Amino acid sequence: MDKIIIRDMVARGIIGLNDWEREKPQEILINMEIFADLQEAGKNDEIAASVNYRTVSKRVLAHAESAGRLTVEALAEDIARIALEEPNAVRVRVRVEKPGAVRFAKAVGVEIERQK
Repeated sequence: MDKIIIRDMVARGIIGLNDWEREKPQEILINMEIFADLQEAGKNDEIAASVNYRTVSKRVLAHAESAGRLTVEALAEDIARIALEEPNAVRVRVRVEKPGAVRFAKAVGVEIERQK
């Protein structure tokens, strides 16, 4: 299976359980691998046969910045659902991280995989 990779997209949104995390937007790092059969798109050079990564990225960014989720798990589920709404997407791997969330760690996050 082929895949489209969206790497290190940075959103600024409200995420977290603590009161101080809900006061102002913080950095959220998003990575996605969207699996699809890209053979037809490669042969015919037509975006309709692929997954429009620009559209997906815009939708994911807008959602991450406005959702106000408590957990990275919930945000990852939201992102997976958005990606799988693309007609040619069959599976997605999503990683959502909060940089600096835990002392002595660069980031903390989750990675999930979902399919249609």
